Amino acid sequence: MIVIGSDHGGLSLKSALISYLTRRGLQVLDAGTSGDASVDYPDYGQKVSETVIAGQADLGILICGTGIGMSIAANKVPGIRAALVTDVFMARMAKEHNNANVLVLGGRVLDEQKACDLVGAWLDAAFEGGRHQNRLDKITELEHKYNK
Repeated sequence: MIVIGSDHGGLSLKSALISYLTRRGLQVLDAGTSGDASVDYPDYGQKVSETVIAGQADLGILICGTGIGMSIAANKVPGIRAALVTDVFMARMAKEHNNANVLVLGGRVLDEQKACDLVGAWLDAAFEGGRHQNRLDKITELEHKYNK
């Protein structure tokens, strides 16, 4: 299960990605927004992140105008490793090296095909573990240290 959410700036791209994910045979949970009225991206970053942390979805995708705000918001949730990506290499590395459990995209900076390519690269990649796990463990230690 993949949970996907956006603000108004990512609504159009979110719809395209839901179709893409469904064509790939994946179950998708749409966490909103559902209209083009201006909304606050932190609300959707939190909703998607909490859905992933609760185990109600395996992975999450977030979209706002640039992806920057969603990335900042999602990464405030302990256990979330949200990666804002703009090319296929970054999307692959987000999973292979960082085991990103949330992918973040910019709805106003990516066209639909490019976004689908990025999501596909991320989904098809696998975490390599090893030295990368040691680094993730250090990130978890930082979360514990600063989230008291």
